[in-house]
Amino acid sequence: MRLVDYLDKGAQLGAARTCLSMSGSELSYAEVQRISHRVGRALQRSAIAPGDKVAVLSGNDATAFACVFGISRAGAVWCPINPRNEAAENRHVLDAFDCCCLIFHSAYSEMVERMRGGLPKLRQSVCLDRPQPFAPSLDEWLQGVDDSPLAVQPLDDLAMIAGTGGTTGLPKGVMLSGANLESMTALTLMSYPFEGRPNYLALAPLTHAAGVLCLPILALGGRIVVLPRPDLGDFLDCIERHAITHTFLPPTLIYMLLAHERLASTRLDSLQCFWYGAAPISVARLEEALARIGPVMGQLFGQTEAPMMISMLAPKDHFLPGGAVARERLASAGRPGPLVQVAIMDPAGRLLPSGQTGEVVVRGTLVMMGYYKDPQATAEAGRHGWHHTGDIGRLDDDGYLYIVDRAKDMVITGGFNVYSVEVEQALMQHPDVRDCAVIGLPDDKWGERVVAVLQLHPGRSVDPADVQDFVKARIGSVKAPKQVEVWPDLPRSKLGKVLKKDIRQQLLDQEEART
Repeated sequence: MRLVDYLDKGAQLGAARTCLSMSGSELSYAEVQRISHRVGRALQRSAIAPGDKVAVLSGNDATAFACVFGISRAGAVWCPINPRNEAAENRHVLDAFDCCCLIFHSAYSEMVERMRGGLPKLRQSVCLDRPQPFAPSLDEWLQGVDDSPLAVQPLDDLAMIAGTGGTTGLPKGVMLSGANLESMTALTLMSYPFEGRPNYLALAPLTHAAGVLCLPILALGGRIVVLPRPDLGDFLDCIERHAITHTFLPPTLIYMLLAHERLASTRLDSLQCFWYGAAPISVARLEEALARIGPVMGQLFGQTEAPMMISMLAPKDHFLPGGAVARERLASAGRPGPLVQVAIMDPAGRLLPSGQTGEVVVRGTLVMMGYYKDPQATAEAGRHGWHHTGDIGRLDDDGYLYIVDRAKDMVITGGFNVYSVEVEQALMQHPDVRDCAVIGLPDDKWGERVVAVLQLHPGRSVDPADVQDFVKARIGSVKAPKQVEVWPDLPRSKLGKVLKKDIRQQLLDQEEART
């Protein structure tokens, strides 16, 4: 299955049905197919050959997503570009991934203008919505191009190259094959509820989790409602207006949704599955979501290198057979998918028995082809015959996977390993805490000290000493934060994920300014 095959599959189920909807305008499956044929032919006319890399730089936009299928139609490789990155980082990505064509939204034309001079491989630029001095608009670029069916065979099974988060340096290019995405789609369809024709609401960017989650929706002939801006009021309106059956939010946005004044008055009975993932979720907030949003919460755990579905906790798995909330299970990342092998490995490459903690490793057709033009990083990630996730976790006797931390986020204080996720779970039980992040900072006495940065509910205040005592009472003094900071908000990625790297740097800069 190529990316465009999911679109064509949906069209077979109803070409006149709405495929993409945004801001009151709708594109049917037939219309998106026509766009994909025209974009594919325009790429050919621009000398974009099968296997060439075509980048898309845009916020959430239905036309931008329709162009992705044109890229696939031409046998080219889709490279989603994160609009939240700085120009220098995106210039690196475009150059390192050998992108020869860039399709972008005018909101990022200034960024593109700054990048162009350092991109000798870039032969064609196209602006989605309006002409630019250095790029035609999409309408201009498509002039004279017909929409007759186009069928170009790709060079190989490479479907897309996605950049890693860049948390440990410049982003690497994750090569995802059609087989990778097919496994992800199959795991989604077999593991979560789908009744009737799905209506999927995409608030999270289509270039990330929300985009690949569209593939199973398309395969079922479903409708994708695109929110151009991450507004939770619009999100609630859309659920009710469009009878949304499936959606996805990261935990931080779920916390904000639970605090939204209109949540209680919004009809949510159309929801079948409300996915959450991309970061650990507070057990206390998840219980609240089950009570207030409904028994529809569905967890997914994955990463760019093994997209989305390493393990999953379906809505029904949040509950015990008698109907009570399975509270202990809520702290897990669910069970490994039926098409995925998951194990726990020690640093020497030995697989560990259930109950023991080590690095989470994965293998199967979900795992990437490798890092683009980086055989050393590919070999390092795949040592001992398993893909290394960089997550520390354990499997229990029932096969549930518990992620205790990212390896890079573990704090070693006074010779003890402290997992930031465990401290965050304790902090999130505090009634005044809306969100938090726990990091380690250098400390002369402890080696590293545990630091908690809190975002409070509006109108609330806390005493740092009381917060420390609150955590001590739950997980002990070694794991309690030695330093508590209160910030009005936490730095977040475009997906809403808290950026611990940025928090750590800000605190280090503050310390340096004081000395």
